[in-house]
Amino acid sequence: QVQLVESGGGLVQAGGSLRLSCAVSVRSFGNYCMGWFRQAPGKERDSVAAISYGGRTIDYEDSVKGRFTISRDNTKNMLYLSMNSLKPEDTAVYFCAASRRMARLVAAEYNYWGQGTQVTVSS
Repeated sequence: QVQLVESGGGLVQAGGSLRLSCAVSVRSFGNYCMGWFRQAPGKERDSVAAISYGGRTIDYEDSVKGRFTISRDNTKNMLYLSMNSLKPEDTAVYFCAASRRMARLVAAEYNYWGQGTQVTVSS
């Protein structure tokens, strides 16, 4: 069983920064591709970033490139998302997800999801 718990969300002004964390309870965390997704009110869930098992392959959705950084610490079973230069349109519930496959930014390839953490960016 894989359990994911996000933290680090909150309210921030435009231009500010936040760092999201995802604690993953699983054996062999390094065997899982990890991703961040987000869902704004009334909108579909969108991909944000993904990182492969050992971190060699990283993907970003175009709108966050250069502003967000995904990383993982396989010794601590942790996934992170550092978000800089935040914009009001980044407001959403952010979810971390895990997959045994090389899922990259494809949400349907992820089997395990956290409960989400709210990020609100004020203008």
